[in-house]
Amino acid sequence: MTGTASTDVRQEPSGTGRRDSVALAGFGYRQELHRSMGRYASFAAGFSFISVLTTVFQFFAFGYSFGGAAFFWTWPAVLTGQLLVAACFAELAARYPLSGAIYQWSTRLSTPSFGWFAGWTMVIGQMVVVAAAALALQVVLPAVWSGFQLIGTDPAPASVSGAANAALLAVVLLALTTAVNMLDNRVMSAVNRIGVTAEIIGAALIVVLLFTHSARGPGITLHTGGQGGAVGALLVGSFTAAYVLIGFDSAGELSEETRSPRRTAPRTILLALASAGVLGGLLLLGGLLAAPSLTDGRLGTEGLSYVLTSTLGDGVGRALLVDVAIAIGVATLAIQTSGSRMLFSMARDGALPGAHRLAKVSPRTGMPAATALVVGTVAAALCLLNLASPEAFLAIGTTCIAMVYLAYVMVTGPMLVRRLRGTYTAKPGEAAAAETGTDETGKPLFSLGRWGLPVNVLAVLYGTFMAVNLAWPRAAVYDPAGGHWYFQWFTILFLALTVSAGGAIKWREIKSSFNNFRRRNGDRS
Repeated sequence: MTGTASTDVRQEPSGTGRRDSVALAGFGYRQELHRSMGRYASFAAGFSFISVLTTVFQFFAFGYSFGGAAFFWTWPAVLTGQLLVAACFAELAARYPLSGAIYQWSTRLSTPSFGWFAGWTMVIGQMVVVAAAALALQVVLPAVWSGFQLIGTDPAPASVSGAANAALLAVVLLALTTAVNMLDNRVMSAVNRIGVTAEIIGAALIVVLLFTHSARGPGITLHTGGQGGAVGALLVGSFTAAYVLIGFDSAGELSEETRSPRRTAPRTILLALASAGVLGGLLLLGGLLAAPSLTDGRLGTEGLSYVLTSTLGDGVGRALLVDVAIAIGVATLAIQTSGSRMLFSMARDGALPGAHRLAKVSPRTGMPAATALVVGTVAAALCLLNLASPEAFLAIGTTCIAMVYLAYVMVTGPMLVRRLRGTYTAKPGEAAAAETGTDETGKPLFSLGRWGLPVNVLAVLYGTFMAVNLAWPRAAVYDPAGGHWYFQWFTILFLALTVSAGGAIKWREIKSSFNNFRRRNGDRS
């Protein structure tokens, strides 16, 4: 389970570098990735994955079309549930500051096989999230300038030409993010920090402008007016919040590139989610209050882009949409980075085909280039599904959310079992590394204390409910026009394919181990 590259701490003070490298060695790994990320960069990793501008603009129309204005209340409900999950993850980030967080945490809380499937589910989900994020460019770029509509004339993502154009823009963006992810982690981190700063400023400005242009009072959020009434607003309308409020674990994914990760990662996980949750909620409310009309049908098809350009004027609206486009690019970069670290973490344990190549880290750049290339290529291939049918966009989006939620439960579930058994401690041989009781500053590790059990129970119940809700094959959601049964069942089919492919890989690994055992013992029969 050790790495192959030499320790490199050129990006930080030698004392801090040696201390963090020694701590990593306690888990059986050598320092391969460069530790150049501070507290703000760690926060930016989680915030940019969530990327409220990307995801709120991408899914606002969907939430409103099903739940009406009342879908706003699904936001605080989902945020509360995700904060429960994030609190559990913050504890684990303090104890296991390792790349490939979901895989590493699940493995150490359960068994290597179960942890492997958690990592496998998460990394496939992350690849789908990358594709979904890149496709979001179609929501804003044609609204900024019609010249970005390179295919056909209808920019609506649900139209044939809009779907095809979305695929083209997404592939171009993925080529750029893949290149950045193969350059240097300092370049990647700098782009991320600058992008997040621009997103926060832009989002805050949009919120202020929307509230100062309100056309109605907040009481409108008590009216559903969507396709599914109150129940639809809660169950289907919650997809918007569920899609936005994921990825806060990215601060944990990049722990091996963060200075003092036991101290930094738990706090940035919670801060990224809480700040994105507040900002995103204000964006939703501001959009509902400032929309020129709630009944002309445009809010349910064009979403916030329509509100900005109609309410604030073309000049200001388009300028703000440029900021949204930047946020989409940075979000795609951050999600791809997180997915590549998950692949790297699994590969260095020899848990994937082609592990030797995937686990290779350039001593010069400190980046696992092969994993970034794999994630970018798979995401681009998924984007091309949009060419088959416009419904692919929604299928891709909801599938990735369901898979991420399932992977989260595969961490909080074993964590709860360990708590109930009274064994929520490090496994033998990991005590020195995981249960020192103090962080890098000598202060106690982040802990939920006596609140740990109730928070963990609620996190598991919430995560399980949302995973089922997201994967449920609703024809009205996934195949509204009819005739595409495979889109209605896309999430379940994709999950089954993911599990089957994972099982095939694990069977091949078991068979190879058995054959090696036979050869070592001279059994040629």
